[in-house]
Amino acid sequence: MLFLVQMQVNIPSTLDKATADALKKEEKEMSQKLQREGKWRDLWRVVGQYANVSVFNADSNDELHQMLSALPLYPFMNITVTPLAQHPSAIAAI
Repeated sequence: MLFLVQMQVNIPSTLDKATADALKKEEKEMSQKLQREGKWRDLWRVVGQYANVSVFNADSNDELHQMLSALPLYPFMNITVTPLAQHPSAIAAI
């Protein structure tokens, strides 16, 4: 199942720089691991924001929730999830 996931990151300015940098490093490592596994299919930066638009491939809603909530920056994110279905006019199969 494919999901469009929009993530807005809001790290508080009160979080010390070393902690924030460590979380960002862990986030990058985890996102790249999920991409290599084919779970995080697309990752796009939203220009001018600390945000991204992504496509995830998960077997269920529960698996997607588990992946998202395991992200190191999850406590600082506003996330919107939209389930996706193949459009009948699309020429490429999912």
